[in-house]
Formats: sequence, C-alpha cells, structure tokens
Amino acid sequence: MSMPNSTRSAAAAAVTLLALTFSTPASAQVAMTGVQQARVDSIRRPYTEGDIEFMSGMIGHHSQAVKMAGWCTNGHDASKSLQIFCGRIAMAQTAEIGLMSDWLRDRNQPVPAPDPRGMKMKMGGTEMFMMMPGMLTEEQMKQLDAARGVEFDRLFLTYMIQHHKGAITMVDKLEHTDGADQDEIVFKFSNDVQADQSTEIDRMQQMLDALPPH
Repeated sequence: MSMPNSTRSAAAAAVTLLALTFSTPASAQVAMTGVQQARVDSIRRPYTEGDIEFMSGMIGHHSQAVKMAGWCTNGHDASKSLQIFCGRIAMAQTAEIGLMSDWLRDRNQPVPAPDPRGMKMKMGGTEMFMMMPGMLTEEQMKQLDAARGVEFDRLFLTYMIQHHKGAITMVDKLEHTDGADQDEIVFKFSNDVQADQSTEIDRMQQMLDALPPH
C-alpha cells in the first residue's frame, strides 16, 4: 500500500533533518559567546609558574581590600565620598577575584580561598598565611577597624594607598619574570590592575590632602 504524497514528504523531511543533525559538528550546533571563546583560546596558550603565583597571590590581596572597603559602610562613620569610593573598590575587586579563580580552575590549578589574611600555606604541618606586598598587618587591620569618622577616612586612605602600591609591585614582578605575562587574560588583567590602581592612588591622595589636619 503506497503512502499519500503528504506523508512521504513529511518522512523525507524528517530523514533530511536527522542527516543534517548528525553530520553537523557539536561545536557548530551551539555557538560560544565571545567570553567563552576567549577563555578556550587562552587555555591553549602557554602559561608559567609566575602567572600562577601572581593570580593566586592576588586573590588574597584583593580579598583584604574588599574587607577594608566593606568597613566604609559598616559602622565606621566614613564620609559619604569615601563610602562611594569604597563601593567601587569592593565591586570591582570582588569581580576580579572571580576572574582569577576561574583562570586557575580552567587550568586545573589549586584555587586559594579568598582570605584577607593572605594566601594560606602549610609549612611543616603548620598553617600560615603568606602576605603579598602592601598588605596590612594584623595590627594595622585592628587599628583601622577601631577608627571612626575622619580618623577612619585618614587611616583607610593611607593604608589603601599602601595596599595599591603593593599590587603595582606585584605586577612589576610579574612583568620582569621570564616567560610570564604572555597569557592573554593575565596580560590584560595585570595591565588593568596597574592602570586602575595607579589612578585610584592619585584619587586617594587628593582625598587625603583634603581632610582637615590632625
């Protein structure tokens, strides 16, 4: 018994669709976004121990800055202008912690937990924290946390300038490490750190100079 023309047409269309589906590569079926493609391309490029050390260490460095910035809006009577400035720091550096964590994870490297005390390490069975350049000591953090009002503004700006200068020192070390800073993401991120934090240092110095004298 022959099939009606309409049935034969539908069957032929289904066969053609199946053939196209199985003959098309999976990568072509779901187009990657620009960000996804950039991550895939970056993973294929060589990276070094210097890159891993920079990205791992900067997670703890950023984490301390985020904690400091959080105090601006948490019972320390910071000025409104400083609260706005701190909000920008917290938002930007939290996002960058995510970027650094993804970079390490994509390369099957250990991802340090963000900790304002630095990067956790084990030495002879004892846990300790490795502090990056410019990071505040435990005593400095306590001093900042105890300050209020104008004194908080003054200490925060002084210490965050110190903190930012430390980040720039880390970038400088990366750039002078043989073979490092060639990965596309590391190169762009390190350049952004140097440019953004240099600009913020200038801004913080202006805010510090505008405060009333002791």
